[in-house]
Amino acid sequence: MIKKLTVLLCGVCLSGSVMAKTQAEFQTYLANLKHEAIAKGYDSKLIDDAFATATYKEKVVSADKNQPEVKETLETYLPKRVPQWKIDRARKLYAENKDVLEQVAKEFGVQARFIVALWGLESNFGAIQGGHNVISSLVTLAFDGRREALYKRQLWAALDILKSGHITLDKFKGSWAGAMGQTQFMPTSFNAYAVDYNNDGRKDIWTTKEDAFASIANYLKQEGWNDSLTWGRQVQLPENFDSKYVLVRGTKTRKQWLEYWNDSERSLADWQALGVRKADGSDLPNVDVRAALVMPDDINGRMYLAYDNYKVFMHWNRSYYFATSVGYLSDRIGYPKI
Repeated sequence: MIKKLTVLLCGVCLSGSVMAKTQAEFQTYLANLKHEAIAKGYDSKLIDDAFATATYKEKVVSADKNQPEVKETLETYLPKRVPQWKIDRARKLYAENKDVLEQVAKEFGVQARFIVALWGLESNFGAIQGGHNVISSLVTLAFDGRREALYKRQLWAALDILKSGHITLDKFKGSWAGAMGQTQFMPTSFNAYAVDYNNDGRKDIWTTKEDAFASIANYLKQEGWNDSLTWGRQVQLPENFDSKYVLVRGTKTRKQWLEYWNDSERSLADWQALGVRKADGSDLPNVDVRAALVMPDDINGRMYLAYDNYKVFMHWNRSYYFATSVGYLSDRIGYPKI
């Protein structure tokens, strides 16, 4: 018993020693970041204030390295990601915010139901935005080193947000990874797409719904959204369908994935000739639209003909499950045109 207690205490001491060393290394890293920020031209007071809040967050590193790898299929994922209560709430909030949503939709050329779907899936309609100090999260993740260049870019972008006065330091909160606000934009996405829709001088995706709606719409529009189309549709395949036509999941770079998509696209008439039908067995729409055949799981799982707007979802988050869940929720809010 005494031996076990001694081993346990030694383990605690060792853990404390490792953490003390890590904290010391973190402070050195933080000092170097300050010098780098000054060299980039950031104001010394901004740097001092922002970095004074930065602490090493072991939980952030743990979350980054140990993201869950639960085996999912769309059959299990969609009911959890888009339960009936979320559909009901999406419809209710659409009705409550109809005037501003439809104004934003008209100005940006993005159907309002897609704005609401992304709002709901990213932050539960603004209710879950994360309580982590954004600067601490980004500095911790850069310090960890696995994706240092990525998180340093996010850190500089975060300083730009503070410098521009869009949010105060005490309210600069987000997810453990640095995603922020009702839109869950990373700092670089904020700087590229966020909109001050109510013209109060701040792009406030945290507390101002109008800014959040317009920022979502602006993201989609800038990435090529076409409001004459929907996102895609679930389809059924004929027996012995040749799998070479199917766009499968993979770890390709974004450029490779887009090339793969473009090579896989066919007209709806071509898919009709190959025996592809709507989920209810009826013919595909007789319109001049191109689509790729997406297989989120395997040949026995759900299949979708995905239009160009699906690619925009994949730019937001390159996951077939995510993209399909956005489309699925948007359809439950209001049915598509094509």
